[in-house]
Amino acid sequence: VPTMGALHTGHLALVARSRDRCDKSVATIFVNPTQFAAHEDLGRYPKTIEADLHLLREQHTDLVFLPPPEEIYPSGFSTFIQPPEVALPLEGEFRPEHFRGVVTIVLKLFNILPATVAFFGQKDFQQLTVIRHMVDDLNVPIEIEGCATVREPDGLAMSSRNRYLSAAQREIALSLSVALNTVVKQTAAGSREVRQLEQTMQRVLQDAGIDRIDYARVVDRHTLESLGQLDRPAVALIAAHVGTTRLIDNVLL
Repeated sequence: VPTMGALHTGHLALVARSRDRCDKSVATIFVNPTQFAAHEDLGRYPKTIEADLHLLREQHTDLVFLPPPEEIYPSGFSTFIQPPEVALPLEGEFRPEHFRGVVTIVLKLFNILPATVAFFGQKDFQQLTVIRHMVDDLNVPIEIEGCATVREPDGLAMSSRNRYLSAAQREIALSLSVALNTVVKQTAAGSREVRQLEQTMQRVLQDAGIDRIDYARVVDRHTLESLGQLDRPAVALIAAHVGTTRLIDNVLL
């Protein structure tokens, strides 16, 4: 179970799934510097190591891998993995170096800790898709299991970055799940025009007070390519800024 720490119930659900399915469970905690751009929140990303270790002990995790950055990226490190094409849209447009860092660290962790299954949350849907493609393309002998997004009782997707939000911002942040649920209801009622669905998400977010939306898209679930009509398995994805905090969420259609 690869993590960047600041663990919450969503991470623990991955650990529980690993423990249920596998003989031994390993969690990693590493805030990976190569997936953050210079202007992003690497410096303030929450670090709660002692609390994380306590939670993992309670989950009966067999091993925690907690490497220092200089062990993962020693002096002179210069080898990076080129991400697959599914990394190019969405996050790839707004965080162009992000997935290069993600696939590089994930492959390094897979090599350091050979395992049969790796568990990732569906909240980072594009990340899950990118890693699946990387594993297939490079013949990495490990199964990738995606686990359902864990939400707060009011619907907010659990995220380590939620702790950045004030009470008022947290209320605004609920609009991400509201927008996605609205699209689910529209498709259940027969709506198939992707542009209309995307406009609905934009409107819900803007009405809630979000004025910086990176994307609110409905795309092919497997290729992440744009769609005109909802005529195949798809996914609706949102990335939006609430104050200085960037949040993402998604739902399968």
